[in-house]
Amino acid sequence: MTRDRSALDDLLAAAGDDAYCIEAGSADSNQLYLSGFDAPDPFFTAYTGDELAVLVSGLEYGRARKESHADTVARLSSYDYATRAADEGRATALAGVYADFLADLGVESTLVPERFPVGVADGLRDHGVAVDVDRDDVVETLRATKTDEEADAVRRATAANEAAMAAAEDLIADADVAADGTLLLADDAGEATLTSERVKEAIEVTLLRHGCALDETIVACGADAADPHDRGSGPLAAGEPIIVDIFPREKASKYHSDMTRTFSKGAPSDTVAEWFDLTHEALDAALDAVEPGATGADVHAAACEVYEDAGHPTLRADPDTETGFIHSTGHGVGLDVHEQPGLNPRGGELEAGQVITVEPGLYDPEVGGVRIEDIVIVTEDGYENLTGDYPVELVVE
Repeated sequence: MTRDRSALDDLLAAAGDDAYCIEAGSADSNQLYLSGFDAPDPFFTAYTGDELAVLVSGLEYGRARKESHADTVARLSSYDYATRAADEGRATALAGVYADFLADLGVESTLVPERFPVGVADGLRDHGVAVDVDRDDVVETLRATKTDEEADAVRRATAANEAAMAAAEDLIADADVAADGTLLLADDAGEATLTSERVKEAIEVTLLRHGCALDETIVACGADAADPHDRGSGPLAAGEPIIVDIFPREKASKYHSDMTRTFSKGAPSDTVAEWFDLTHEALDAALDAVEPGATGADVHAAACEVYEDAGHPTLRADPDTETGFIHSTGHGVGLDVHEQPGLNPRGGELEAGQVITVEPGLYDPEVGGVRIEDIVIVTEDGYENLTGDYPVELVVE
């Protein structure tokens, strides 16, 4: 995918450093974004403004030449790493190799992210390379605004997400209700209890068939749903709120989506129904506030006002509350499922091309929880709702 590195060029010019360097595996999204190379073990990337260079093991050399964004690909063996490691120890040898690699690029000083390994930074300094820290995380800031290609990757992940959500909803809708209110699922072996785990399985299988995967998801019922990040477990019950929050990653592009719906098999309590309608209102109010130039704080305030006007606690009004609206209104989505920008009291100005979630909710262990989450792209004149066609309906039969 194409990358806009202009802000990184500006940072290097302002700081007076020769390069921006990252030492990490591709699980670090800044490394994956800058290098374009997907490898599990740490490797070294240096961007000078004129050139992007990566230094990898011999195992990854051929693939890095084909797949990375690098203008130059070097391997550790070119700097006699094995012999040096045997003589000096791995850490000392690696620092020397990195320093020689940078010298070949004409780099005497470098900026690094705050998460750059301390030992590597000290080793570079021991070899005469000046190391300064990027306190503003400029690469993550670059990642916040998506190109058309990146936005399309999120769209594909979202299409898969909607299919997985439909699979979850269908299981709940098709379930029978036992005398004790437990949901039952009929199969070839008879009727079995419908559990959070069974719904998660259907979600994961559907995502795999659509080229996506996830490490975990949320299917939380009743009191479990009162904790926004409780993954949920055990039997599902009729008349209880069931929060289904799915955040898959497309395998090919590594870009995420994120979506939440709350379901009830049959009629819920009057309180849950009221909470659902109010949360839908909060969602609409927050979405109405999304546009370039608005801030994440503006969007968060719009959701909070709906809840506060109805008499519910929010973290904005009471930072110590443990019930009510107890999280931010949303976050950026991309190579990480949680990234810039934030829709919270500190949220900065929104820009066209940013991908964000909007996800208000209410929580109380005495009632359960309700959350509705859409994912949108900020556009020049507002937003595009990627999940806007998926119904927002509480009761499923």
